[in-house]
Amino acid sequence: MAANPRAISSSEDIHDAVAAHSPSSSPPPKGTLLGRWKPSTEAYFPPFLLKKVLAEVIATFLLVFVTCGSAAMSRSNEGLVSKLGASVAGGLIVTVMIYAVGHISGAHMNPAVTFAFAALRHFPWIQVPFYMAAQLTGAMAASFTLRELLHPIADIGTTTPARTATQALVMEIVVTFSMMFVTSAVATDTKAVGELAGLAVGSAVCITSIVAGYNSKASYIINFEVIAMTNS
Repeated sequence: MAANPRAISSSEDIHDAVAAHSPSSSPPPKGTLLGRWKPSTEAYFPPFLLKKVLAEVIATFLLVFVTCGSAAMSRSNEGLVSKLGASVAGGLIVTVMIYAVGHISGAHMNPAVTFAFAALRHFPWIQVPFYMAAQLTGAMAASFTLRELLHPIADIGTTTPARTATQALVMEIVVTFSMMFVTSAVATDTKAVGELAGLAVGSAVCITSIVAGYNSKASYIINFEVIAMTNS
């Protein structure tokens, strides 16, 4: 779940691993600790990092709030939200968030996506903990909010498989691979159409949710596991 890095302005490029390794325009004063670390600190922790982290918190909060909220209402009463409607809601919120904050933070909304971008050298490793902390914060905040708003519905984000554990495991492997394949392809390949990244990733979330929703509850988004633990 991420926007194409080409859609982000060069001054605030989320995939700024190159900037982190570029030499400073003016050499630091010799013999001073501040001068020695300042260029490196500014490269790895740019002044707009806080804005990116806040964008990730908001985007992840809305992702979990809409997806798990609609799923909980669907399991409680399909007359309110159908299973198909819950899957579509998940795909739509991903698409909306990519277009809303993709130009700010890249709209990762998932620790697995952040880790994948870092592994592919499209994101600086030193910023990974900040993004993961933001994503977990947004997911937990949405979890507690849903627990209060949807009370007495107890089944919020639980990921108990409908069939055997082995079937659920295989299903999760397949849908996780599919999700990460689409995300990495549209967000890192320079030949991909960047403007359609949100639509492609959102559609992938919707399709995989429909396929895996019954078997394993489609918990391939790590944040959904946080919801399950919080509400257990």
